[in-house]
Amino acid sequence: MGLIHYDINIENAKDHIIEVTALLLKPKELQVFRLPSWIPGSYLIREFSKEIIKISALQNGKSRKITQLNKNSWLVDCKEEFELKITYSIFARDASVRTAWLDLDRCFFNGSSIFLSADGFENEMHTVAINKPSFNENWKLATSLIALKVDIKGFGLFQAENYQELIDCPVEIGDFWTGQFIAIGVKHRIVVSGAPVTFDGSRLLDDVKRICEYQIQFWHGKQKPIIKNYLFILWAVSEGYGGLEHKNSTALIANRSDLPRLNQGKPNDGYIQLLGLFSHEYFHTWNVKRLRPVEFNSLDLSQENYTELLWFFEGFTSYFDDLVLVRCGLIEVSDYLKLLSKTINQVLQTPGRKIHSAAQSSFEAWTKYYRPQPNTANVTVSYYTKGALIALCLDLTLRQITKKQNGTIKTSKNKSPDKVNMGYTLDDVMRKLWTSCKDGLMSELILLNAIKELTQENLNYEIDAWVHSTTELPTLELLSKFGVEAKLEPAQWAQKLGLRISESINATLVIKQVLDGGIAHKAGLCEGDEWLGIEIISRKKGGKNQSWRINKLEDIQLYAGDQRFINALISRDKKINLVRVDLKDLYNIKTLRLIQTDPVHLSTWLTEST
Repeated sequence: MGLIHYDINIENAKDHIIEVTALLLKPKELQVFRLPSWIPGSYLIREFSKEIIKISALQNGKSRKITQLNKNSWLVDCKEEFELKITYSIFARDASVRTAWLDLDRCFFNGSSIFLSADGFENEMHTVAINKPSFNENWKLATSLIALKVDIKGFGLFQAENYQELIDCPVEIGDFWTGQFIAIGVKHRIVVSGAPVTFDGSRLLDDVKRICEYQIQFWHGKQKPIIKNYLFILWAVSEGYGGLEHKNSTALIANRSDLPRLNQGKPNDGYIQLLGLFSHEYFHTWNVKRLRPVEFNSLDLSQENYTELLWFFEGFTSYFDDLVLVRCGLIEVSDYLKLLSKTINQVLQTPGRKIHSAAQSSFEAWTKYYRPQPNTANVTVSYYTKGALIALCLDLTLRQITKKQNGTIKTSKNKSPDKVNMGYTLDDVMRKLWTSCKDGLMSELILLNAIKELTQENLNYEIDAWVHSTTELPTLELLSKFGVEAKLEPAQWAQKLGLRISESINATLVIKQVLDGGIAHKAGLCEGDEWLGIEIISRKKGGKNQSWRINKLEDIQLYAGDQRFINALISRDKKINLVRVDLKDLYNIKTLRLIQTDPVHLSTWLTEST
């Protein structure tokens, strides 16, 4: 065992309690223990310590006094010459990829919500024993922790070189499906919990293998990969979506209906989205887990750690995740353009893009993006979606800067790209950053210098405008030079009205957000309003108004037709109100759809190979 060792007991699954015992062989006289308040990759103070139910200390057979210093730190009054044992219980009932979950069907946890760190021992080797529960003999264990001695089901003793590695290796336990493949010499494993009998595991393995092979070659070319093994943990649920990256693994959650099915044929939208999630989190293996913001050189897990660079680390990853799918041949060009159209529309339909820059959005992720409020879309923009469009604009701009020919540089920023005369790419920039950033630490200045060194062109003005201002991005203009045009089409009803809604259990419409300047905003509709029905105002003198119950926004067209005005019947704080809605601008609200107009020029971008 190391100087600090943990025992994990999950026997009390019916009560969702994970029992933890920490053994410190050579404690300090006044030993402090801490639990992180947030987990890297998810920028919100989550206060994991709130799930600790009880904590006690024992040394040389005697109880030792524990004093809580603050929300997540405890001081133990002990002696240096005896082993110190800390015992505590964790309530594990968070159905996400970020913390811990335990019931009679499954166990999952991230170390940041489970393992107390011992002050002064963070850089020592840590060991952990995870015990097999007695209530289910079919349960298995999967983790990227180094196994020292485990049984055939994967339970036993594990090792981490330090505390950071310990909490960067999530653990999955249960009767899960598992499969594996080798990509460029690297062993990969996928485990899936919650899959139905129609799940096509072989297809998932084949498709994810293509993603991994492409990305390894993208970053390393013919060089030896930096990773030796990798684990994908996927929890399939009735409704959910998300992922959290780790250095040698990732935890994912997705709709059960999005899994590939036996004899499915062409991938549907749900499966394409799932493949994009795999691609996104795997790309983070390099872009954020190793190449990372200079501000993240030494993370303080007790408080917020600020950076303006999430538009790069999350946004650029969001750009490449779907691009990889089309380059791998997993989706068609039309599928990719559909995904890109969605991203562009999401940004254009967010009023906050005119208030918050991508850099500001990154810096305030802790208080805005991860703490969404009814007004969030009106005051900020997602650094995921806008960052992806910044990456697109940079990529297409670089591709118009012709590579060196006979010692000279030829630029063609105002011309369509020449397939024969290929320019630089964002791929080139990413690989240059990967090889040149000392200790993987990157700043915006380093990015700008890398572009200048690579192309001998100065793009500082463009980057500053795209990242630090709220001016519109030249997305459509640049796409037009690569054989892609935007066609305007009627928007969906929520977009027409300037709403974001949810459907309640009893099939009523509940307004989640009202977007500034939209029809709903002008009418005075509010977040939280339950939209019950509409009243059609008679156009005839003395005519009778008609009232209709609605279950979806599309019902408005059915009952209102070309009416200029309607009354919305809404419930606000249980009081029934009629709100007059002017539909004059209803059909002026458009959404855009990208269409391929020049396959030759488009192929210079989408079929780019490593």
